[in-house]
Amino acid sequence: MSEPAKEASAIPQAELDRITDDLITQFKTVHDPEIPVDIYELGLIYKVDINDDRHVDVDMTLTAPGCPVAGEMPGWVEAAALRVDGVKTVKVNLVFDPPWSPARMSDEAKLELNML
Repeated sequence: MSEPAKEASAIPQAELDRITDDLITQFKTVHDPEIPVDIYELGLIYKVDINDDRHVDVDMTLTAPGCPVAGEMPGWVEAAALRVDGVKTVKVNLVFDPPWSPARMSDEAKLELNML
């Protein structure tokens, strides 16, 4: 059985690509205060969806559920995403399944933390 056809977005692909790249750039400006690496390279961003109304849904996690900035970090991520031209609204969802582990970190993050 084949996959159902995905509906085309009302946003042109080139603009979706630019918004995606700009979101990544902005996510890289947000850092976990306890780890000197940005949240994108840490692998804390699990999913980003952009709908036709230019609303962005972000699923993200924290390095630990008891993270001292748990109440603040979603707001930082929302503010970062709203700086992207073309994004109208943002909702950040904190999720803990699957739990974060250092295996989600990029090689860049591992190198920064002397884990390679």
